[in-house]
Amino acid sequence: MAFPALTFVPSLCWRSPCGIRRTLAVCIPAVHLHMTAATMQVSQKDFEKAQEQLKLLKKDPGNETKLKLYALFKQATEGPCNAPKPGMLDFVKKAKWDAWNSLGNLSQDNARQKYAELVSSLVSAESASQKKDASPEEGRHDGYETLIVTTKNNITKIMFNRPDRKNAINHQMYREIIKALEEAGKNDSTIAVITGNGDYYSSGNDLNNFANIQPGEMEKMAKDGAVLLKDFVGHFIDFPKPLIAVVNGPAIGICVTVLGLCDIVYASDRATFHSPFSQLGQSPEGCSSYLFPKIMGLAKASEMLLFNKKLTAAEACAQGLVTEVFPDNSFQKEVWARLEAYASLPKNSLAVSKQLLRSMEKEKLHAVNSKECEVLTERWLSDECANAIVSFFQKKSKL
Repeated sequence: MAFPALTFVPSLCWRSPCGIRRTLAVCIPAVHLHMTAATMQVSQKDFEKAQEQLKLLKKDPGNETKLKLYALFKQATEGPCNAPKPGMLDFVKKAKWDAWNSLGNLSQDNARQKYAELVSSLVSAESASQKKDASPEEGRHDGYETLIVTTKNNITKIMFNRPDRKNAINHQMYREIIKALEEAGKNDSTIAVITGNGDYYSSGNDLNNFANIQPGEMEKMAKDGAVLLKDFVGHFIDFPKPLIAVVNGPAIGICVTVLGLCDIVYASDRATFHSPFSQLGQSPEGCSSYLFPKIMGLAKASEMLLFNKKLTAAEACAQGLVTEVFPDNSFQKEVWARLEAYASLPKNSLAVSKQLLRSMEKEKLHAVNSKECEVLTERWLSDECANAIVSFFQKKSKL
């Protein structure tokens, strides 16, 4: 799961001068604008209006945008960065300082105008998204914000729907996937399909999941994270119908490890499979410590789970993790033609046959899941994990 990749990083949460809580992680390039006197004259009004509009946004615009807003606000209200540079390990202040400092000598008028333009673009994008959502897809299930769940032609499709975040899984999305699997297991569909919206299948755990953890809350965070993870993986183990993964792009972490619990895995030829656990001082999950050696052999599983090897779709297929690889330009058409054919088969026969294939391993898989979560809890609280994460972000900041 590479679960709490920010577990040991100080809080990345800040409160903007207009009272909105935001989470930060990245830096932005300098912005240089030129404005006329007339534009400058109205920029203060636009700036104040933009602050009010920002409070009305319902969707998280993403870390890079929030950093940009923070930097432009500081530049607009205080001028060029005048704060001392924070230390490398103070990730929160360092990210904020870098964003503000990158604006250089941009004038306050220009910064106000740019801030207003950015907020306006966010408002427009959200409005367009809401109009699109107002016409729901046929068979779409209500009650989901991070997924698109539909049931049509005897297929329940669970689509990760955070394309702007590369379908990274936050706490809400973990719980919605659990809910979707429960519904799909009980409804009249014959099979269930998991896929991603956009270029990525999923980039794994959202790094913001644990961004606001205080030092005294580390143990509780680790235990709560293990409970959520155990429940999440348990729903894959117990799913009663054929479960098919349609991997449309890169897959990372928890979305790779649970593939061993799916009955079929179809992949686009541009998909990749990466589980960088030791890079972050963590350990395998999703029953991969047991299933991957069975699927691909101990040597190949070790290369992937211990030494972070990223597999291409062809390599994953050759090693048994993926059932079949398709050219990306015909991937959706070919795969969905097969899925519709599978969904026309007798439902009860498929369910009973799956249970015969999986039932002998269920008790073992639940035991493995429990043990993996127990070990991960220890890992998340270890100094080694903390140091590995700090090293990871130091390397990333130099890129």
